[in-house]
Amino acid sequence: MAPEPIVPLDPQWPRMTLAQTQDLLTAPGAKFEMATAEIGGVSTRVWKNAPPSLRLLAQMVRAYGPRVFTIYEDERVTFDANYRATAHIAAQLVEMGVGKGDRVAMAMRNLPEWPAIFFAIVGIGAIAVPLNAWWTGGEIEYAMNDSGAKILFVDGERHERLKGCYDRLPALERVVVSRARGEVEGDVVRLEALIGAPGSWQSLPDAAFPDAEIAPDDDATIFYTSGTTGNPKGALGTHRNFATNILSSGYVAARTMLRRGETPPAVPDAKVMLLVIPLFHVTACSAAMMGVVASGSTMVFMRKWDVEQAMALIEREKVQGTGGVPTIAWQLLEHPARKDYDLSSLEAIAYGGAPSAPELVRRIYEEFGALPGNGWGMTETTATVTTHSGEDYLNRPNSAGPPVATADLRIMSIEGDRELPLGEVGELWARGPMIVKGYWNKPEATAETFVDGWVRTGDLARLDEEGFLYIVDRAKDIIIRGGENIYSIEVEDVLYAHPAVTDAALVGIPHKTLGEEPAAVVHLAPGSAATEAEIQAWVRERLAGFKVPVRVHFSPTVLPRNANGKILKTELRALFEERGAA
Repeated sequence: MAPEPIVPLDPQWPRMTLAQTQDLLTAPGAKFEMATAEIGGVSTRVWKNAPPSLRLLAQMVRAYGPRVFTIYEDERVTFDANYRATAHIAAQLVEMGVGKGDRVAMAMRNLPEWPAIFFAIVGIGAIAVPLNAWWTGGEIEYAMNDSGAKILFVDGERHERLKGCYDRLPALERVVVSRARGEVEGDVVRLEALIGAPGSWQSLPDAAFPDAEIAPDDDATIFYTSGTTGNPKGALGTHRNFATNILSSGYVAARTMLRRGETPPAVPDAKVMLLVIPLFHVTACSAAMMGVVASGSTMVFMRKWDVEQAMALIEREKVQGTGGVPTIAWQLLEHPARKDYDLSSLEAIAYGGAPSAPELVRRIYEEFGALPGNGWGMTETTATVTTHSGEDYLNRPNSAGPPVATADLRIMSIEGDRELPLGEVGELWARGPMIVKGYWNKPEATAETFVDGWVRTGDLARLDEEGFLYIVDRAKDIIIRGGENIYSIEVEDVLYAHPAVTDAALVGIPHKTLGEEPAAVVHLAPGSAATEAEIQAWVRERLAGFKVPVRVHFSPTVLPRNANGKILKTELRALFEERGAA
């Protein structure tokens, strides 16, 4: 049975079961009708009406014409202007000798240029390689050489950081710099010399996309995983992977409305979204941008995250949705200047990449009047596999939601040799048309992770009787104290519920006889105070004694995260090593 909802719900909710909504939405002739396709030799359910390629998507959305597509500071780019820039970049790439299957890398902030470059690359059948703009030169050098990218698009900041290593990239033929900070030399060209600045794109001559034959399962992207140890692996995504997310997002929105007793609109409403997570991550590029493009919505970019600037943008642009990772929502809730801004336009705050506490779910709904949302996915699933929103999320705040209709989940033994009974905790496996082909140039890692269409996720999870997913922990992050399993998310949820705590993580620290013990790192809300003993007492009142953190470290800032929003627990463990282990 589902737990008690954290806020009162309409006693008539839900007006349909999940099975009833799926039957209605996927019926023959319906928008979300499914078909079967052979993907990598595996028969797979797919969305029948998904765009067959990102090339076609980029061309179709030109119909939105004068609608604003991106906003960055004082720059506003319409769908038509973005299309013109995309088509011209595509033609320039062909002139540079880029063809189908060639890799073209991107290392830049969220800028209006980003989606134009991305769709130009995939629109001619080349493979886009979005690189983490936070990486050091050495990390980008590794990914460039691993992918064999022949063209690199960078912004001015990345160019200054990387120009000393261009000579160490044997496959690199040309660098294109946007917003360069000075003169450019050698085989480096300014993007503005090719297509002008974003404010002038509307005046570019009308141009057609260069010819290209692209099938749904052709290669489209290489997104590097955000592993915290060792070199990252490049997940090889397809056009179908990204097109799947468009229909998946629409399906979940329609499912939520049907459960509420409402009729989904024939055409989705255009929204204004504040995108504060980087486009080099699949959550932003796939789960967010694909839906924005398909629905004719608007993306508002920020140069870097600043909570007060974000509130000013929400007020100015009448932003209806934002999020990304739970920390963003916490900071919006806790900021002392929140009362000075009109945030009433917010309808939804959604996030992924990291678990969230039920307390956050409740506060988003009660204090913003917005519907919270989350979901589960990973780089290897091109983001969305499950999505949790609206009343379902309020009813099951510990869950990551049910899978979309084209996805399957199962819980396997850690050894991978048997499926576990309903309700038991094991490793989560996922299957569907959003699963990538494998890892670029890593056949052994591919064979280990991808099995007959399933991806072994490394997440410990369980499923309930209605198919709702509950992520319990990362398999490698589970803390085993004297033979007792401690799932960090359970303890972190309790920490987040403390009125003074706004960011929290649990890590294992070595112990001579017990093997490991739990330790917590917390960041307190502005103006709040708490002691180690108070935090420990709070947990002890709510959980078994062996789960109580033996140490609590108070961080003056929010906890360190990688670009995917996952807390860097290796760095947190080092905090306790400095204090001495038991």
